[in-house]
Amino acid sequence: MHKVFVYALSTCPYCRAARKYLEENDVEHDVVEVDKLEGDEYKATVEEVRRISGGTAFPVIVIDDDSVIVGFNKKRIKEELGL
Repeated sequence: MHKVFVYALSTCPYCRAARKYLEENDVEHDVVEVDKLEGDEYKATVEEVRRISGGTAFPVIVIDDDSVIVGFNKKRIKEELGL
């Protein structure tokens, strides 16, 4: 089983598609909707996204704390998770 974490925006269609793909493939994952955070928590999370991905494009999918996928790249998600 993989550890999967998704940084997403609640209004982002690519974020919704990535989450749906993970759900359809029964991949357990945690999600934070960055745009719903406030204050220091928002600032810290945006900084974390920048550190992890090099920018602020969404979604950012982190697999097993070492693979980072920016955007909804179904092929790469499939490869990383062995689907």
